[in-house]
Amino acid sequence: METLAHERDQFGGVIVDASSLPSSADEFTARLEHSLSAWRGDGVRLAWLRVPISLSALVPVATANGFIFHHANEDELMLVCRLVEDAFIPNHATHYIGVGGVVINDRQEILVVCERYRRDKKPYYKLPGGALQPGEHLVDAVLREVLEETGVQARFDALVCFRHWHGYRYGKSDIYFVARLSPLSQDVIMQAEEIEECFWMPVEEYFESDLVSTFNKRIVRAALKSPGVVPEWIDGYGDPARYEFFMPASEEFGR
Repeated sequence: METLAHERDQFGGVIVDASSLPSSADEFTARLEHSLSAWRGDGVRLAWLRVPISLSALVPVATANGFIFHHANEDELMLVCRLVEDAFIPNHATHYIGVGGVVINDRQEILVVCERYRRDKKPYYKLPGGALQPGEHLVDAVLREVLEETGVQARFDALVCFRHWHGYRYGKSDIYFVARLSPLSQDVIMQAEEIEECFWMPVEEYFESDLVSTFNKRIVRAALKSPGVVPEWIDGYGDPARYEFFMPASEEFGR
């Protein structure tokens, strides 16, 4: 009997070829048991198994043979089986990433939003922004979010600060970056589905308002005072679609 089609990884494990999985649970059971025995004999440390949702009937077979859930996407489940005692299993992604934009015009007004869906009926004002999409850069994400929520086009200037906290959503942690942007347009076109209010607020009024949190005031002060870090490409990393670098803006750091 042949083992399940697979390839070796650099950490002494095997990754089963999901496209070659048998659709029959009986055939899968027999080949999986044979494969696990062979891999243990070869000293393989971990076996990784990606099961598409179309073959979800195979999942109980895998768990009955020692596989545990590692992570899931909307159309597939990744499982892993420890074949060597105490073999290290790396965690799946632990964080959400979000970004907000500090957009201040020539009249010293800051672009603010009040979210439609919030815990308190009382309005509160914050920066436009949101979560990154898979494979999206920070620069692209903040420009997209500001445009989507407010209709204002902007230019990216710098990252100025970030917040890191735990216990955000589904047991994950969260990193929220703050970027300084320059507006390229002034007319506000609010995204009514998610946003209840959106307008230009005088910066001094923003700092004095009881409807703006201490955190949101502090990050705007950081945007006003800090040069931040700016995008800079570093040679040797190949595809710019995969990498994004930010370096100090000051000349003393080599810019």
